[in-house]
Amino acid sequence: MAVEVNQCLLSWDEWRREVLEERVSLFEREVIENGELNEIKVEARVVEKQHKDPEEREDPDEKLRRENSILGPSTSKERKEEEDESKKLTNEKEAAASQTTQEEEFQDHHKKFQKKKPTDDDDDDEEAEHLMDEEADSNDEDVVKIYCKDDYHTDIFRNLTEFRDSSLLTDLTLRTEDRGSFHVHSPVLAAVSSHIQEVHRVILAVCSDYFRGMFTLGMRESHQPCVTLPFLFASELEVLIDSSYTGALPLSWKYVFEITSTALQLHQFQKVACTSKFKDLPAKQLLKYLNSRSLYVPSELVLFRAVVAWIQAKPKLRLKFAKDLMKTIHFSLMTSKEFKEVQSLKMWSDHSLAKLYKAVFEDFCSNESQCRTYLPKESLVLIGGDQNSGDSRSISRELWFGNSLRNYKWGEKAMEWRKLGEMPEPERFSHEVAVLKGQLYVFGGNKYYGISDSMNSVYRYDPFQNNWESLAEMQQKRYSFSVVVLDGKIYAIGGHSDNEYIESVECFCPTGNSWNFMWPLDLPLGGHVANVSQGRIFVSGGLSSHHQFLSSMFLYHPETGSTYLANMAKPRACHCMETLGECLYVAGGFTAADDMSFVDQLACEVYNPVDDSWTAFTPLPVPHVGAGGAVLEGKFYVLGGYSQENHRDTKLVHRYDPTTQNWENMGKMPGPNNDIRATVLYLPPQFRL
Repeated sequence: MAVEVNQCLLSWDEWRREVLEERVSLFEREVIENGELNEIKVEARVVEKQHKDPEEREDPDEKLRRENSILGPSTSKERKEEEDESKKLTNEKEAAASQTTQEEEFQDHHKKFQKKKPTDDDDDDEEAEHLMDEEADSNDEDVVKIYCKDDYHTDIFRNLTEFRDSSLLTDLTLRTEDRGSFHVHSPVLAAVSSHIQEVHRVILAVCSDYFRGMFTLGMRESHQPCVTLPFLFASELEVLIDSSYTGALPLSWKYVFEITSTALQLHQFQKVACTSKFKDLPAKQLLKYLNSRSLYVPSELVLFRAVVAWIQAKPKLRLKFAKDLMKTIHFSLMTSKEFKEVQSLKMWSDHSLAKLYKAVFEDFCSNESQCRTYLPKESLVLIGGDQNSGDSRSISRELWFGNSLRNYKWGEKAMEWRKLGEMPEPERFSHEVAVLKGQLYVFGGNKYYGISDSMNSVYRYDPFQNNWESLAEMQQKRYSFSVVVLDGKIYAIGGHSDNEYIESVECFCPTGNSWNFMWPLDLPLGGHVANVSQGRIFVSGGLSSHHQFLSSMFLYHPETGSTYLANMAKPRACHCMETLGECLYVAGGFTAADDMSFVDQLACEVYNPVDDSWTAFTPLPVPHVGAGGAVLEGKFYVLGGYSQENHRDTKLVHRYDPTTQNWENMGKMPGPNNDIRATVLYLPPQFRL
């Protein structure tokens, strides 16, 4: 009887162990509690050994002795039964018996066990152990446990990689200029592009948020089954795609520099040129960078130093490239101080470079008009506005964009402007603009100079389709107001309406094409500026309904209203305020003098939200009242405007560089410049060529 009970107990334990193993087969074994951990680990090792190559299997006797040492002492009868059971299991595995047969054997044993009742001859220890097992099972059924698989995400992406390799469920084909073709899942590229950029900030700056923008901002490519990427070769794109699916970049420095050509050519060139790996660039690749119009350098001396460092790394092999490399440098744009450094170079003592030095010197002395042209990734765009036209003023529907920045001799700079098109009628000024998901929105404004000439019309421009769309009108007519984008919605804040100041705020939902009123401002306000920083709406300055110039700065929340912050040192209205980093920069506008006359506000201030404080920075060189403001590549642009003191147009663009803390003259405006609006927009290549 004891033998039958023991056999049934073993079968019951075996069944319970198999159920537990099946339940946690995908999770960590160490979550099993109640004294069962060692038993399951031993049994798991037995099964694992039985699946190995026969030559590597453990000797059954040795296995049994090891199990006994772990499970504790037992009777000779029990050991014999266990040994028989072990041999039986081994024979069944070697005979490749099916799982069905094992389940049938278990059911037979289990039925016998249910028919048998424990007798007084049963071993007390075995009965106690059985009762503990039943209690453990009961407790295990009542306890809810959450199992986690540490490599779950890895497995998911491994499966996605297999899908990609098999072109399974791929929805996009990417082609390169050398006719390479890759089938990918667009959601994968869109989801991981920003994370890759954060992890490999320098290495993958070329694709920073590129695919995310392509597939989520309503661009034309998001609807195309095949997209051509003319700036990448097949070998380069393959590495980028692989890194998107695996998170790994197995790159040599050769491919690092190839893939990051755009990053190098933008703002990283000066930094990368100082690294030792820069000197390993092939001559052909270096020439490609130096001849690119996407190359940005603060001066020609930076290029000269980089070329010299590259040559001197292997002078015997690279001196022959000196002539071609020096041709990419505009020595005529250097100052006399900069060229003295060129002349002091010991490399010129090599007689083979005598003719090259003569050519370099002649280039420096040349009076020919030369410039270095740089194409930013995004473009400054000017919308509407008005201007002086002889004895009268004219209002505009024009859109202009800055295609390139040009550096001339003696540090002179200019913006190359191109006409983008015209917005739908009528012409407008004192309006507002916003960019959301790569599309340009234009709101309200004045169509003429009368009291009742304000508008509430709204239009949206898609640069990739090059078309305009009329949207739902604002619920109130507005001009001299402000607009911000927050959490996918657009807020129109305050302003004038038919010559009255208003405090209302409206929210536009692009998906529903509808407007809703939000919590109003504390007072009617016009000529103010709102901007978003770190997910919060800041509003500065403006004019109250009593024509009082304000120095206030407050946070506006659409659901709860205004929270006031530290005041500016100078009150102002019709100014510019832009976010740079964590701070907000304020420039331009006008204010009232002590005698209540209007004066131009040249003083500039920067607000730090962390300590709620204002700090003065370099004042503007000329008045900019009603100017357009924007930030491009980390620099604050103030575009156009006029002087309130003499009513003359300011037809200049000024740029503030926080690193040098100076304003730079960036040349003239292309057309309208008063009560104009500016923004930054990504334009398709066909506009930039």
